[in-house]
Amino acid sequence: MPASIVDRFLEAASIKPGELVYDLGCGDGRLLIAAAQQFKARAVGIEISPKLVKAATQAVQKSGLQDRVRVIHGDILDVDLSPADVVTIYLLTESNTRLRPHFERDLKPGSRVVSYEFPVRGWKASRVSEVEAHSRNHLIYVYEMPPLKQ
Repeated sequence: MPASIVDRFLEAASIKPGELVYDLGCGDGRLLIAAAQQFKARAVGIEISPKLVKAATQAVQKSGLQDRVRVIHGDILDVDLSPADVVTIYLLTESNTRLRPHFERDLKPGSRVVSYEFPVRGWKASRVSEVEAHSRNHLIYVYEMPPLKQ
């Protein structure tokens, strides 16, 4: 995700201070750091690439945020998402489809899933934002987990 979009992406998620943000496929950790610095959130990044885990961990340490940001080396399909208030993803629609059952099983009512560019099939976004970067428009999908069925 372009750095110029990170703030808009996190704003779309309506992150409140103290909330826990999970970034699935956190890459270099820029979204985790922005969530902690600008929104006073706690953040957990999941990344499968050891090289990116190392880069993200170093960026977190350099920012002095190790008390609020953690980077985990692992597969996003193996992570317990139940503590998350917000889950951010920048994955292809097919990957979002594979993650959907995990979201539905793990996330509590009111939790948000925020996807950059690619929708979650079968879900209706509570809002879709359009942002411009690099001379083209990008979409940010925000989904809210529904109340538990009675």
